[in-house]
Amino acid sequence: MSKKVSINYNDQNFELDLVKGSENENGIDISSLRNSANLITLDPGFKNTGSCKSSITFLDGEKGILRYRGYSIEDLAKNANFLEVAFLLIYGELPNKSQLDKLIFDINENAIIDEDLKKILEGFPKSAHPMGILSSLTSALIAFNPEKKISLNNNNGDENDYMYNSIVKLLAKIPILIAWVHRRRKGLSLDYGDYSLGYVQNITKMMFQLPNQEYSENDIIVNAMNKLLILHADHEQNCSTSTVRIVGSSEASLFASVSAGISALWGRLHGGANQAVLEMLEAIKNDGGDTKKFMLKAKDKSDPFRLMGFGHRVYKNFDPRAKIIKVAAHEVLKDLGIDDPILDIAKSLEIEALDDPYFTSRKLYPNVDFYSGIIYKALKIPKEMFTVMFALGRLPGWIAHWREMRMNNDPIGRPRQIYTGENHRDFISLKKR
Repeated sequence: MSKKVSINYNDQNFELDLVKGSENENGIDISSLRNSANLITLDPGFKNTGSCKSSITFLDGEKGILRYRGYSIEDLAKNANFLEVAFLLIYGELPNKSQLDKLIFDINENAIIDEDLKKILEGFPKSAHPMGILSSLTSALIAFNPEKKISLNNNNGDENDYMYNSIVKLLAKIPILIAWVHRRRKGLSLDYGDYSLGYVQNITKMMFQLPNQEYSENDIIVNAMNKLLILHADHEQNCSTSTVRIVGSSEASLFASVSAGISALWGRLHGGANQAVLEMLEAIKNDGGDTKKFMLKAKDKSDPFRLMGFGHRVYKNFDPRAKIIKVAAHEVLKDLGIDDPILDIAKSLEIEALDDPYFTSRKLYPNVDFYSGIIYKALKIPKEMFTVMFALGRLPGWIAHWREMRMNNDPIGRPRQIYTGENHRDFISLKKR
């Protein structure tokens, strides 16, 4: 028999099922509470609410654990390439060679953007934020890929093929759109790449190839990009992923759902964190570059200054992703030999924070946003593009959650509320107001 949790309300006892996850997480199933007791729960920000059952990602913030489909993030970042991880997240298992070869072939076959979509991109002012452009272009993909109604109550092969084709098209086209957004801001030509080079290798080529110059692949940069994309690929029920699931629950298409996820990621409190890191570093530089002064400001509770890129609202220990990308960040800086006062300030803040009991005792270690911002800065990617790069990494996770939600036939998302407005009032005519 399943375990129960009892709630006593108005002298009545209501028994609710206790749900246990595969990692021994416990949750109370309150889905019957409103019908049986006319009660709902109030949980602003849904910090204590499980919105779904998912087999994609396990996260333990207390212990600093992150796993995709059971594989540790450390193991994947060390041994896998990004497309292998994408397949794992979406389909549940690491691909064999034939599966991976087919995925690469199919992505390459869909790596063409309709010329009318290019015109839409060129219609945006150059001052437009890249995330707004990317969200709009992703939504616009719907017009060039007419939607077919998907019913997943049976094993109809055509329907499964349609879902696969949508996934492949998104994996193929989003990197091109991102590269084009980047290149247009720099006044460069909007060129196509070649995924047969390798998925991440092609992304770096599309991003960084200069006109009339032969492109030379840098293994250290490709390795750092591969790790960054893997580390960002999924992170359980965060704001943007939950947005993708709730939009998709209305049976919105994959493109529409991911477009909504991109908009959610845009916010400063979510994907915009690594851009905020660089803006903080620039502010310190403009103030004279005294890192010790700003470390004191960060410790002063009465000072509005906040040290961006340190600590994490989920991880109560060291962010496991930060441990991995820290090494890659230092490799990139060493290889490129960049002399940049901004990056010098970042390195000084890192050293001082890791040696200061105030920060270490509070587990305020540099997080993945801190190091990703350093890498993107070193690669001369504009700070407005940082969140776009985050979106590129998060794409497989969004797809995986959209697919899982649709395959499970999850109900449409419809949260409740506690109304705090006025009670019934009689209408007063304009003459009497």
